[in-house]
Amino acid sequence: MMHIWQEAVDNDIWLVGVNGRLDQTLNPDLEQELTTLLDDGKNRLIVDMSHTSYINSGGLRTLVTGWRKARQQDGTLVLCGLNDRLQEIFGMVGFDQLFQIYPDRKAAQDSLTHT
Repeated sequence: MMHIWQEAVDNDIWLVGVNGRLDQTLNPDLEQELTTLLDDGKNRLIVDMSHTSYINSGGLRTLVTGWRKARQQDGTLVLCGLNDRLQEIFGMVGFDQLFQIYPDRKAAQDSLTHT
């Protein structure tokens, strides 16, 4: 099973999924995936974390870096599917104020479709 995967959801919206623990093992893969998409001018990204069980500080840093790069390109990076524990972590570090976080993929996609 792929731990980090991507698919086009719309002609200019890309979904990146994370399966498992977002830690020192997966962070480089996620960083590479986000960098590749952004370098290709794909700057409207949804990171689906509905199958993500854990995130460490490096994972948080990877997401912030991707968000910043997307914003620099007049795009955005939004999150969806965070479980209660991930929501708690994002709240503790204040990232619930930084990221747009949606309950599921459809809500995230709808938000980007209407911007």
